[in-house]
Amino acid sequence: MNKELQEILAAAKDVAVRFKNLTGKPLGITGEIAEFSAAKLLALELTEARQAGYDAIDSSGRKIQIKGRCLPEKPGPGQRLGSIRLDHEWDSVLLVLLDQSFEVIEMWEADRPAVQEAILAPGSKARNERGALAIGKFKQIGTKVWPTDKA
Repeated sequence: MNKELQEILAAAKDVAVRFKNLTGKPLGITGEIAEFSAAKLLALELTEARQAGYDAIDSSGRKIQIKGRCLPEKPGPGQRLGSIRLDHEWDSVLLVLLDQSFEVIEMWEADRPAVQEAILAPGSKARNERGALAIGKFKQIGTKVWPTDKA
């Protein structure tokens, strides 16, 4: 990521934090911050804007859908990812969890078969109709990919 882009993202994070402090509402840049942070930390290649289904490609050519979530200081159990569409092309979903300053806390990845099975499991209207998995469920089916735990 070039220096100018890093400066713009830092300024955007600052504006988003100030905006939320003043209005109590999010500015709506969580997805973009998550995508660029994941690309930088995991060496992913971002796709063109508005690519249906996936946001990045890894070094092996896998298509990755990136979901970002800015967590409150005391996250509750109802926190969910944005909608995951099963009718689009993608190989895995990467969840980027951010703190209130839009800094990456951790990242989790789950492959399509596990995500699809979780979304289609009977029981939840939000999950079944909107493809909205709870963060806790996503962590159960996924693998933590950042930060990596050193032995």
